[in-house]
Amino acid sequence: MNKLADYDGPILEINKLSISFFTRLREIPAVMDFSVTVQPGEAVGLVGESGCGKSTVALGVMQDLGKNGRIVGGSIKFKGRDLAEMSAEELRDIRGNEIAMIYQEPMASLNPAMKIGKQLMEVPMIHEGVSEKEAYARALEVVTDVRLPDPERMLNSFPHQLSGGQQQRIVIAMALMSKPALLILDEPTTALDVTVEAAVVELVKDLGKKYGTSMLFISHNLGLVLETCDRLCVMYSGEAVERGSIKDVFDEMQHPYTQALFRSIPLPGADKNSRPLVAIPGNFPLPHERPSGCNFGPRCDYFEEGRCDKDIVIPMSPVRGNDRHETRCLKFQEIDWNAPITVGEQKEKTAPGKVVLKMDNLKKYYEVAANALFGGGETKVVKANETLSFEARESETLAIVGESGCGKSTFAKVLMGLETATEGQILLDNQNIEQVPIEERDTKTVSDVQMVFQNPFDTLNPSMTVGRQIMRALEIFGIGNSEAERKKKMLELLDLVKLPRAFADRMPRQLSGGQKQRVGIARAFAGGARIVVADEPVSALDVSVQAAVTDLLMEIQRNEKTTLLFISHDLSIVRYLSDRVMVMYLGHVVELGDTDQVFSPPYHPYTEALLSAVPIADTSIEKEHIVLEGDIPSAMNPPPGCPFQTRCRWKSEVPGGLCEREVPPVRQLEDGHQIKCHLSDEVLERMTPVIKIAAE
Repeated sequence: MNKLADYDGPILEINKLSISFFTRLREIPAVMDFSVTVQPGEAVGLVGESGCGKSTVALGVMQDLGKNGRIVGGSIKFKGRDLAEMSAEELRDIRGNEIAMIYQEPMASLNPAMKIGKQLMEVPMIHEGVSEKEAYARALEVVTDVRLPDPERMLNSFPHQLSGGQQQRIVIAMALMSKPALLILDEPTTALDVTVEAAVVELVKDLGKKYGTSMLFISHNLGLVLETCDRLCVMYSGEAVERGSIKDVFDEMQHPYTQALFRSIPLPGADKNSRPLVAIPGNFPLPHERPSGCNFGPRCDYFEEGRCDKDIVIPMSPVRGNDRHETRCLKFQEIDWNAPITVGEQKEKTAPGKVVLKMDNLKKYYEVAANALFGGGETKVVKANETLSFEARESETLAIVGESGCGKSTFAKVLMGLETATEGQILLDNQNIEQVPIEERDTKTVSDVQMVFQNPFDTLNPSMTVGRQIMRALEIFGIGNSEAERKKKMLELLDLVKLPRAFADRMPRQLSGGQKQRVGIARAFAGGARIVVADEPVSALDVSVQAAVTDLLMEIQRNEKTTLLFISHDLSIVRYLSDRVMVMYLGHVVELGDTDQVFSPPYHPYTEALLSAVPIADTSIEKEHIVLEGDIPSAMNPPPGCPFQTRCRWKSEVPGGLCEREVPPVRQLEDGHQIKCHLSDEVLERMTPVIKIAAE
């Protein structure tokens, strides 16, 4: 089958596509009247909240809708040919060869029992019938292309021997093995750290240019789409609501949903007190409960009764003067898109109170068998936390930032009493708690230190109603003298997290992700917690829900004077809501200061790289481009000297190999700002801001 050479039209042409899933009870329309075109060498972003139909479109292109899914209208053409009219054999030839897909979870695409090299070599051997020798040479080339260290060793490894970022690069390499004409990426970086994400995104862009591949990039992260794509299609509830070039859609949006999405993400300048985010009101409609007229109508600021809810099909309308820019809105020409946004309600900045929590030189080491599979033999020490010292005050939000494996969650476990400290102390209201495991802690200490977890689904009991779960927490914390008192308190907690009281009788499976997370928050605050450790509490949620949940946490904090320890790797949210920031790398605190200090130079070299890696959904922002080479070293085998020296771009500024020999001392800069670094004051003064607003 001929490759791209003899075809010069659009690579992918989706026209008025409708896809439904059929259950015993009804037909559920998942995608309606959806059109998008991908030209040769072009990258098109597909953006929207979960459940809007992005992945269904991708599965439609792959002709992989399972036995319940069917295309009920429209067409999908690949290089001018309708995929629905192809035989199973032709489709098999195209899939993996001309159209490749990269999924969100890399391990789902890799065979755990087969070496990487063999998995990669299979692609050209099956699709193109090349010899084993040539397939190996090609596998070596793509593994080198995706910038993996020691490619020969990689080919000889099993998937479990690689980190998440390395696995994702192998999956990208596998997709590129046959030099496909179209690459579909479905949230390919959600599970990765931001520095790894930045490197993978950079890689995808470079490889797109090198191989001339067209891309359909599915994401809910607008900043990522801005950095990777040429054009953008915004989806809401199964429909495309706006399409156009990145610049047109970002700078001259013409649909109320696009505008609402941008208002709910923390761009530079947003601030929890003076410029709070505006969450989108209401909830996403279920596929069989869509409103008549405009799907976004019930949540729209510009809704007009009798017009927007009229039972008609609203078409995509062209926006004059822009490049193939279209919107599905009846009123787009009447709306003043440049009107200043109604700012969320401004709040007084609360002054932090007395010190509630103090950590002093905390260390947590683990002993692990050097041969983890069979145990026995010599042991190795994993230094998960190295001399952590800081204090947190009443009403203060302290963000703890760093990549996975830096020791954030270990420190949270010691604080919660799930682990005990190796050395050093943790003082809660001047009481030592570092050696008291949770089963020996009194009820007050347990209710004082609570946690909100990353994945709300894992922390709720699926067989117990929401109300029962909150009342169970109240029982454990010894709150209320009778069932009736506890029930009253439980309903007040539902009010606190802005959930309808009727939810008390619902089961967890009947709730959306954002609603489940609210139940988790209600439970954490059930005992009047003094300190709440929020471990990535919004990373599993959609952007519009993120805004509502962070806003809720802030409001509860203001009323209850809670100390919030916010663990995250998303620096845009950290900048928005934290008062102070602690940056961790490989068990060390490498920088600590208030938010303004940490986000403006001088930085620790690692903080600088983290800031550069954050995708920002704003075309007026210019970022210095810093991509960290290599993966995070293992805590089992940390580098000598400074933990960051193997990836630091400033190392050459320190004479005499000091970085490789000695752990740097903690240096006090001004007003409580500290960094752990060997760089001299003169070098620190030369640092320039990583994130700048471009001059008009």
